[in-house]
Amino acid sequence: MLNKKIGFIGSGKMAEAIIGGLIKSELVPANQIFASAKTRETVEKIADKYAIQTTIQNREVAAKADMLILAVKPDLHKAVIEEIKDIVKSEAVIITIAAGITLDFLETTFAKNIKAVRVMPNTPSLVGEGMSAICANDEINAQELQEVIRLFESFGKAEVLPEKLMDAVPAVSGSSPAYVYMFIEALADGAVQQGIARNQAYTMAAQAVLGAAKMVLETGKHPGELKDNVCTPGGATIEAVTTLEKHGFRSAVVSAMEACTEKSKRLKNSK
Repeated sequence: MLNKKIGFIGSGKMAEAIIGGLIKSELVPANQIFASAKTRETVEKIADKYAIQTTIQNREVAAKADMLILAVKPDLHKAVIEEIKDIVKSEAVIITIAAGITLDFLETTFAKNIKAVRVMPNTPSLVGEGMSAICANDEINAQELQEVIRLFESFGKAEVLPEKLMDAVPAVSGSSPAYVYMFIEALADGAVQQGIARNQAYTMAAQAVLGAAKMVLETGKHPGELKDNVCTPGGATIEAVTTLEKHGFRSAVVSAMEACTEKSKRLKNSK
């Protein structure tokens, strides 16, 4: 168990995913989780669902939290920080989960030494299968970093990266669920074309993708080796793989990732 008071400023879907993960994993008890939102309707919904303490006052959450998660949109960060920066605990770990908010931005806006962490989770966090990329400033010690990792691993997996690589994260884990959804949809369309019912096609395609992903994670084998194991000589699978290669399957994915990364950089620089 993590003996920390966890505060959330903002109670949107990603905040809910983290709250749900913390409670389900029993990493943090509900009575040590605090959240704020703009409306009473939202805080009442969150309180009813998770039995945590809620408020419409950001400062109340900031004053209590040992780990404070800024779960608001990027353009709201400055106003929120200005509102709370004088009341945040000196040893509190400040975590942003917003795209494009850098460690330098946090340090500059708080205008004092802070323990700052930048995390980029993804939408599968909502079903307990998230992938979070983490980077921290020099004020974060090894124990604090491990606590942040434990927090985000309560609803998926987490990897620590240097901040210079954070622009590449959307392409490989942040935006990539969209590519996978397109792939599942295409698999299902192909199945329907062959006469399989639509609902069965989606189940079969999604489960195949889930199973393949688990094979990579749990066997530790190279994806190429796992692919080769499915491809019997002269069989149907190698015929399909060869066709994908002829149509530039891999190069299309890599090109999409390059475009995503470049767009992420432009968005960050426009802030």
